[in-house]
Amino acid sequence: MENTILQPRFKNSSHFKEFWTKGNGKQLIEFSGAKVSFNAFEKFAPYFYHVDEIGDEVVREVYLTKKFHEASKEIEQYIRNGISENDDTPESVKKLFLQTQKIPDWLDYDLIKSGAELCMRANLDSLISLRDYCLIGGYDYAYLNKPLIATEALKKGAVKRLSETLDFWVNVTRYDALEVHKKGYEFAIKTRLIHSYARVSIKKYYKNWDTENWGEPINSWDMMATYIGFSLVFLHSLHKLGNTFSEKEEKGIFHLWKYVGYLLGIPESLLPNDKKQATEFFYLWTSIQPPADKDSVLLAHSLLNESLENPILKYQFQRKNLRYLHICCTWFLLDDEVCKRLQIPDVSNKNVFPKAKWLINKIYDKMVSRQARINKGNRDQMKVLSDYLKITHNSNFH
Repeated sequence: MENTILQPRFKNSSHFKEFWTKGNGKQLIEFSGAKVSFNAFEKFAPYFYHVDEIGDEVVREVYLTKKFHEASKEIEQYIRNGISENDDTPESVKKLFLQTQKIPDWLDYDLIKSGAELCMRANLDSLISLRDYCLIGGYDYAYLNKPLIATEALKKGAVKRLSETLDFWVNVTRYDALEVHKKGYEFAIKTRLIHSYARVSIKKYYKNWDTENWGEPINSWDMMATYIGFSLVFLHSLHKLGNTFSEKEEKGIFHLWKYVGYLLGIPESLLPNDKKQATEFFYLWTSIQPPADKDSVLLAHSLLNESLENPILKYQFQRKNLRYLHICCTWFLLDDEVCKRLQIPDVSNKNVFPKAKWLINKIYDKMVSRQARINKGNRDQMKVLSDYLKITHNSNFH
């Protein structure tokens, strides 16, 4: 498709201005020391129409030429055993694995370790941040959600979607997970191919896709924004919940997601190194996104009601209580304007739980050793994941 010259089309809209002058955008600027402007807009805009061609080619050459489970098995063999120049494999497969097996010059495993440790150390706050800030906040960007709607993700249900996100996040944030052939590396490659498979399917079957406005399905610029969610927005959320982190842990979070982004085929120039850069990149991207639409509201409510549908908690009153706590955290972490657009129910005493959490974190920080918190966080997160996997029998690409 001929690239449309993209403009920062919503830069004068009230949702954009309010977010960056009064809401979380303003907080992100203060948190990161970013200098936001539209100077680099033209450098980033073409990525709205850019996709991971290598991944798409693998889908066309491997997944669309044989049964799905056979294709998955074949890819799994390559993930675990690697590929060399002379192997007799499709060209696209060779390209994908020669790229992901090559360790970039900038990679620092020690920094990745610090990032992983922060993810574990923050324990359930990490999961609250992912769910009640990163995921639900992402629903406010109407065009970003279009691939979810096109692939009928709503029909699959929030329990399954949450389980898949959790499975991916936990597995890429453990010790040594991202070394080539290890579990986090495997998750990154499989996720990359899921994106490609979804994109190829949307292009083939979804006739109403509006490329000019929505960009290519799961385009590189939207991918950048998603990964800024896992790094910048995630850190900001931990900060709001009263967690403290060292400079090395903070650098480590960005480094970890930069490498995951690299494995996922996101162009390196879109992967920020620190919170200042991430905020400046995010500012540009938000200027092309309209505010929540009716699909956004459906996605948000599906996530809120996940607590009621999820059989992990046995009794209805426990499920209702959990839903209430998630609603409190959502109001605490997101802008009021965003919560209103997503029609998040207003509940009484909504600041009590998040503020108590903040206070507990401040005390806990001084009393329990860092390593003990990392170990406990790892155990607790793995337990939540295993509960989710039990109820969804994760069939995702396995």
